[in-house]
Amino acid sequence: MELACLDLEGVLVPEIWIAFAERTGIDELRATTRDIPDYNVLMRQRLDILERNGLKIGDIQEVIATLEPLPGAIEFIAWLRERFQVIILSDTFYEFSQPLMRQLGWPTLFCHRLVTDDQGRVVDYRLRQEDPKRASVKALHSLNYRVIAAGDSYNDTTMLGEADVGILIHAPDNVIAEFPQFRSVDTLEQLKGAFLDASERDLPA
Repeated sequence: MELACLDLEGVLVPEIWIAFAERTGIDELRATTRDIPDYNVLMRQRLDILERNGLKIGDIQEVIATLEPLPGAIEFIAWLRERFQVIILSDTFYEFSQPLMRQLGWPTLFCHRLVTDDQGRVVDYRLRQEDPKRASVKALHSLNYRVIAAGDSYNDTTMLGEADVGILIHAPDNVIAEFPQFRSVDTLEQLKGAFLDASERDLPA
């Protein structure tokens, strides 16, 4: 059996922190794993910015409630789920994801959790495990699944490397240049073709 594993932000939905940066006018919050490969460094930077500016989890959730999946993402997920079992492997947080996952039809999501205090301040975060995307694919391999994975950022590359086939989608030039071993596509329509090419089964287009 083959499984499809996808990143979420930048692949199926907008980058949440960029949307929040645009709402608040805080350019430092625009940084993502496309810019800073070390996720822990990135999250500590984000928490410091939230604290300095008195921003709380409700402020972020208010912005998330206005977001919609990227053009074609709902149709792409429906297409993919007809042909593969699908798991979203994301470095987002369950406290952020619900409005967007509802719009995508509730595919399975593995991600992290935030720690907040009684006033709604984001005081910490809890990773599901270290290098969780790669670890998830490795665990799926132990169950004798063949995995085709797609993502867009530095934090996806270990997942793509662990997968039987890894595909970059919407990736910036710096990631494409550093990881030429992965096929790179620009659109979800092209990603359909990449999944069909990667599958060992005879699937309908």
